[in-house]
Amino acid sequence: MNTPATNFKPDRPKRLVMKGITKQYPGCLANDSVDLDICVGEIHALLGENGAGKSTLMKTIYGIVKPDSGEMIWEGEPIRIKDPAHARKLGIGMVFQHFSLFETLTVTENIALALGDDASDMKALAEKIRTVSARYGMALNPERYVHSLSVGERQRVEIVRCLVQDIRLLILDEPTSVLTPQEVNTLFITLRRLAEEGCSILFISHKLNEVKALCHRATVLRGGRVSGACIPAEEDPSGMARMMVGEDMPISMDYEKVIGEDVFLQVRGLSRISEDPFGVDLKHINLDVHAGEIVGIAGVAGNGQEELLAALSGEYTIKNHDAIHFPCGPVGHLCPEKRRRKGLAFVPEERLGRGAVPDMSLKDNALLTGFLTGLVKKGMIDHQATENFAQKIIQQYRVKTPHSGTHAKSLSGGNLQKFIIGREILQNPQLLVAAHPTWGVDIGAATAIHQALIELRDKGAAILIVSEDIDELFQISDRLCALCDGALSPIKATNDTSLEEVGQWMAGMFETENKTDATSAQTDIGAPHVV
Repeated sequence: MNTPATNFKPDRPKRLVMKGITKQYPGCLANDSVDLDICVGEIHALLGENGAGKSTLMKTIYGIVKPDSGEMIWEGEPIRIKDPAHARKLGIGMVFQHFSLFETLTVTENIALALGDDASDMKALAEKIRTVSARYGMALNPERYVHSLSVGERQRVEIVRCLVQDIRLLILDEPTSVLTPQEVNTLFITLRRLAEEGCSILFISHKLNEVKALCHRATVLRGGRVSGACIPAEEDPSGMARMMVGEDMPISMDYEKVIGEDVFLQVRGLSRISEDPFGVDLKHINLDVHAGEIVGIAGVAGNGQEELLAALSGEYTIKNHDAIHFPCGPVGHLCPEKRRRKGLAFVPEERLGRGAVPDMSLKDNALLTGFLTGLVKKGMIDHQATENFAQKIIQQYRVKTPHSGTHAKSLSGGNLQKFIIGREILQNPQLLVAAHPTWGVDIGAATAIHQALIELRDKGAAILIVSEDIDELFQISDRLCALCDGALSPIKATNDTSLEEVGQWMAGMFETENKTDATSAQTDIGAPHVV
């Protein structure tokens, strides 16, 4: 992955040219006269902070969004892409950050859905899937059901679904956000081979080291306009970041590793059989998080993170009350509100519906978990205090929104994430449990969130971060471990481990007493609660 892309010649024919693409939404100019060109066999990065216009531009290419003005030229001919089906017929494929697969269908059945009438012979399609996936080093069993696949394998299905067609341009939205380091290397080998065979690739990512290693050219958007372009192999990641966020925003920091003080969160022998047929059983989890430290839990999605977070937050109570301890005593039987009263703050994995109510204003969403900080007095809401709290979140975390009355669903994912993170941190919790704190957040916002987490740590809070971003965990965690198939790896000081070792843990390559059979432990199923 560390070998820069340096063999690209810019005089290649253009596969796609976009001129003056403009798209106006109510109150937002998403794309403002954007120019972009992608050559045959080029891996082209599209960079920009949240709200910069990347999503609108790539959805325009794929036929989901119709531009208000501008011109698109496809392989030398002017064209208006009507819809995604039209895009696919042209040879344009797109892999979204959130996969669009049916878990109860097989690999072949999922791919057939995208092909429509071209998939009448399922046996022939299955054979083609085997051949194509093996050819590009992404071997798949066409008969396996999607629910039995790892996240990395599911991404393979999405990519192979494009490759079984006559693919000429492949659009990838944050493709490495859910992969282990080993899977990232495999993906990059595949993408380089595709490019060598003439396929063009549009690569959207916030991970600038990956962009530097993989991409031939990069176009940077800021505020809906093109703010710069570069050859990533010739740029320092900080230089690309400056193009994205401007000169006045800090973009990266190195944080001193510390040793925590007294244990705040103690987990002993936490086992739970998942009620979800596609869920993961927790297997004898043992974990300590000390006051004044950040512990990071790495892992590929679908390995028990959701179940562990639900147990720690109180969404599900635990029959074995002693399995989860705060300094006040066992809390496994307590609901989320009572755990919050004892010092817990929580950032869930899912923003809309769990972290925030889509149809409620930011002010009301601030009240949802901030009510314990003096926003409710004698049963009555203090509306001015609530407004002040919401404004403080918006200003301190640079949430891009017209005002605090804006509905949560109208914010970009990154801006909503900043609001949720700020809401929890500004309550000064004694224990913060956060899932994917900077997922989908641009580099400037990620730096601000990291700094806020470090400041909270230095005030003496215990912090547990669950993330699929291994680079982030190495940057901010004082100690590290990984979760695989519901079992927890050994926990080591960050300075005493390596990217390769944690990657192995993420793949289940560890031996520990935690890897006991969950069925041999007590089945711990309690009633669900709203967090």
